[in-house]
Amino acid sequence: MSEFSTAGLNVSALEIWRGENRLFSNLSFELGGGEIAIITGGNGTGKTTLLRILAGLSLPAKGIVTWRDKDVRIFTPEARIEIVYQGHLEGLKKDLTVVENLEFYRSLWMTNSPVAALLEELGLATLADIQVRYLSAGQRRRVALGCMRLRQAQLWLLDEPFTNLDAAGTKIVAGWLASHAESGGTAVVATHLADNLSGKVAVEVEL
Repeated sequence: MSEFSTAGLNVSALEIWRGENRLFSNLSFELGGGEIAIITGGNGTGKTTLLRILAGLSLPAKGIVTWRDKDVRIFTPEARIEIVYQGHLEGLKKDLTVVENLEFYRSLWMTNSPVAALLEELGLATLADIQVRYLSAGQRRRVALGCMRLRQAQLWLLDEPFTNLDAAGTKIVAGWLASHAESGGTAVVATHLADNLSGKVAVEVEL
């Protein structure tokens, strides 16, 4: 049985401009529970902008995005609990330790997910009491994705989640995505490394 109820992301006739340049138009796709979409394309083609629009953080020139039949632009704070957006910025407090950052987000998301188990899974247990500012880029990326993982969201919107990760870290995150889909969750992933999700993608959007 799926962990989540039937998901439904509907993207209808989106048009996005950057200044006087139209990045794309008439972009439409649907994504249901247990499905993953990937967004590919070169730098500057609008991948990040598209994810922000799906999250309701930016507005398209035309078109509409709905999640479970509700316009994401007018979501209540309660409805936004179902969506998590992980962008390029890590969103970490550099003066806090690894475990303090994770505990902060666990409190913010109001979940009971065990932080100790997550630290072990991410290979960060020995760094739990180290301030984030002293970590490598790859280690910080693991912490940021761990904070995202603590949120029990149904729709994941991930912008280049494999950036700075080594092979082991990439395998962990790809496994999370597969498990999320298997439990009925939905994900949209912007990535230059689509091969990491080979065989798990229901929709591919090339910008």
